[in-house]
Amino acid sequence: MIRGSKFDPVTDRIFTPSELDPTDLSRTLGALAMGGIDLADLFFESKRSRTFRLENGRVAGGSFQIDQGVGARVARGGQVAFAHSADMRPEALATLAEAVRALDGGAGGAARIPLTTRVAGHVLYPPIDLDTAGDAATWFALLGTIDAAARAADPRVTRVSAFVRVVDQAILVADLDGRFATDLRPTVQLFLDLVAETGGRRARGQAGLGGRHGAAELLGDPLDTAIARAVTMAVTNLDARPAPTGTMSVVLGPGYPGVLFHEAVGHGLEADHHRKQLSAFDGKMGERIAAPGVTVVDDGSVPGRIGSLGVDDEGVPGARTTLIADGFLTGLMQDRLNAGLMNARPTGNGRRQSYAHLPMPRMTNTFLLAGQDDPADIVASVKDGLYATAFGGGQVDIVTGRFNFTTTQAWRIENGRITAPVEGATLIGVGHEALRHISRIGNDLALDEGVASCSKQGQNLDVGVGQPTIRIDQMLVGGATA
Repeated sequence: MIRGSKFDPVTDRIFTPSELDPTDLSRTLGALAMGGIDLADLFFESKRSRTFRLENGRVAGGSFQIDQGVGARVARGGQVAFAHSADMRPEALATLAEAVRALDGGAGGAARIPLTTRVAGHVLYPPIDLDTAGDAATWFALLGTIDAAARAADPRVTRVSAFVRVVDQAILVADLDGRFATDLRPTVQLFLDLVAETGGRRARGQAGLGGRHGAAELLGDPLDTAIARAVTMAVTNLDARPAPTGTMSVVLGPGYPGVLFHEAVGHGLEADHHRKQLSAFDGKMGERIAAPGVTVVDDGSVPGRIGSLGVDDEGVPGARTTLIADGFLTGLMQDRLNAGLMNARPTGNGRRQSYAHLPMPRMTNTFLLAGQDDPADIVASVKDGLYATAFGGGQVDIVTGRFNFTTTQAWRIENGRITAPVEGATLIGVGHEALRHISRIGNDLALDEGVASCSKQGQNLDVGVGQPTIRIDQMLVGGATA
């Protein structure tokens, strides 16, 4: 038992059940200290997850899952040896170190690497235990309330689906330099998907909310707003007409439409793509890649946001990295491995899906900073175009920068006014070209509601996106018949 040790508050979650103490970590790191390596670390994780789902007035499912384990990594140049284990007992750590040594081909070095330096992370979210955030009956009652409220909001709502996700994750990272860091990360999310129907026509509405906080932050006004947003989207889309096609001016609303920058820009500015010369922005550091006024940041230190990290999965505190400053490419998102290979510094972007995955450069909260324009003036400046406020799926080719996004709510702009809703609009373009066509940037910066996620090389993570209202002068729009 090591209660009260310097590892609190993650001790009870990670170390006590496996009867570990700090000397076990020191001994394992020493076994990984092979000659000529550039880094070695251990990543311990304990994660508890609960989900509850409601389908059309009935509870359709629920789950409770516990995942725990440790990953061990050694890097020599760009070559990485990695092994992981769900068993975290001292004898299992010794076996894990043997496996990594065999993969690397080196022999163990120091007898022990003392853990001497604790990395102080940000305090961005409460260190709460979400395991006590209500029992199943409480969540079922909430889902039932959502179903009733959505149906009561408009008689055309005929089907309601809702999903709640509650996760708390405790991590500890220790490395060859004797540094260690801990983090206790809460995550609560709610997703709402409904269908409205009239005269044989159907339309969907979607909304969600979430963040790194307790369950109480979902209730009250935030929940009412999410329900209203989903209902409004569905009933508005009942009157949608086919989207226009062709190249036109596009105005994107604030908040979640910032996924455009996540896909079209963010992935191309993750350091591993640059190091491997796979990015459309390779070789353009210091050059203008966007219109004046375009400043894009990745910031893992925003309190309470779904993409924020007290420390990343390599023990580096979350930070703000300016990727594009006034149109010029100025920064990349770095993990420790790629930063070392590129003679740069880690930026707090080393992230991994779990202990069983390797860390890599990943986005946290990525968004375009606000400008000076009034959003109403931006819309009024467009004679004929598209106004989009919500998106479904999207994808990007990292090498070419080509992207496409499907809208879930959009309207025509005619003579400076938002008019009829449209359906089936897909925005198509090339990241660096779209950046150069941004001509107006609003003063209404907003981040998304806390439900965005990102997949890279098979690893899925929660992220944040955002932007103010913007005008893109030229963008290809594919419609329902395109």
